[in-house]
Amino acid sequence: MPALLAAVALAGCASTHGLAPESAPGDPDRLAVSRTFDGALSEAAWPSATWWTALGDPQLDALMVDALRDSPTLAAAQARVRKAQAQAGLAQEARKPGMRGSAQYSGAYLPESLIPEDIGGGEYKGLSLLTLSIEYDPDLWGGKRARWEAAVDQLHAAEVDAQQARLMLAGNLARTYIALAQAHDLVDAAEREQQRANDLLALARRRASAGLDNTLNQRQAESALATARQQADAGRQRIDALRNALAALAGQGPDRGFALQAPQLRRPADAALPSILPSELLGHRPDVVAARWRVEAAARGIDASKAEFYPNVNLTAMVGLVAGSLGDLFESKSLLGTGGPAISLPIFQGRRLREQLAGSNADYDLAVAQYEQTVLAAVRDVADALQSARALDTQIASTRQARDAAVHARDVLASRQRAGLGTRIDVLGAERPVLQLDQQLATLRAQRMTAAADLAIALGGGTAPVSPSLSSVSESP
Repeated sequence: MPALLAAVALAGCASTHGLAPESAPGDPDRLAVSRTFDGALSEAAWPSATWWTALGDPQLDALMVDALRDSPTLAAAQARVRKAQAQAGLAQEARKPGMRGSAQYSGAYLPESLIPEDIGGGEYKGLSLLTLSIEYDPDLWGGKRARWEAAVDQLHAAEVDAQQARLMLAGNLARTYIALAQAHDLVDAAEREQQRANDLLALARRRASAGLDNTLNQRQAESALATARQQADAGRQRIDALRNALAALAGQGPDRGFALQAPQLRRPADAALPSILPSELLGHRPDVVAARWRVEAAARGIDASKAEFYPNVNLTAMVGLVAGSLGDLFESKSLLGTGGPAISLPIFQGRRLREQLAGSNADYDLAVAQYEQTVLAAVRDVADALQSARALDTQIASTRQARDAAVHARDVLASRQRAGLGTRIDVLGAERPVLQLDQQLATLRAQRMTAAADLAIALGGGTAPVSPSLSSVSESP
């Protein structure tokens, strides 16, 4: 014991004085959100783990099943989890005593020029050795435990990262599927415009042939028809590209896309948020929870670095059998044994240890900053999705009103035509604003469904990752 106390005193020259992290995780409720979320907070439930089923399309549900089963992205995330498990296992094994066994036979040629004749003279002298050695470093200052806890925290982070990868995959697939629905709607609108332009062209040609009109209207109708054809062709090309993208996201070959029909998506519900935000958000967002685990891992890294400032005791023991011939190896006189403690002191290493601790403190500050940035991004994602959904609901309502008015104007002209007070040209001309507003509605509806998907993802997409309680950095190892 006196030797150990003296060793501690000697090690005191390597001090941690003045070294500490410069930051700490903040309270998420400090973020002002009341005005942004005004009117949206309610008793609404958090998204379910299969949030995309709210869109009401079985074809999308089947794609999700394929993606969550076959995607290489998720396979890579699981591989990272297994690697983190292995790292945690190595850190755990480092805390246990080590045992090593060996068997050795060695011979030597002993020349007469160096060894007298009675020993030397060209003979081979053999040595047989069997040993079993045990080494154990008692974790007096908790450094090994801290390294193991850091590895476990990194494992938790990797597990939550895998949940985040699943959420991002589902989100990308849902957005792409919504884009496919929009592309089909735009192709339908382009085909109706193509039919309108074709009817207008036929009418313009008849009027020009009858001498009732010049060729100007005919040329305009030809231009409109060509434009409608180009839009329809571009829409079909986009449908093909989106089918390929969906097949790849589902972990399948492009032929999987040929089986996809035009999506039939349900109108999303009104945007609403669970009442406890933003604090409760932190327990549902995988990226935020993973960042919290990394803060914990960095805190344990500081503990491990502090433990390096103190002396280390190593206990070793070795037992074995040694003999000059195999025949004598297992006799009692061949028994060999050694053992005892050894103390290592961090003398003249103060500079290195302080720099190492300073680096660990910086790692902690970096982890805290990344955590805080992730929290800010999470709250912003919710705000962006909510505001987008609200704005799009207003735009959709206004566009529908405009379409209703355009349809009414077209119907009035059609009635006048049937009464002999108008022409077919007037009706076809009034049809164009209706088709243009249909295209705008298709785009707005797709954006609104995307906003609904974004909101579900921003709220964590139904994940329930295990979240740590952030602890303060300890003042001693």
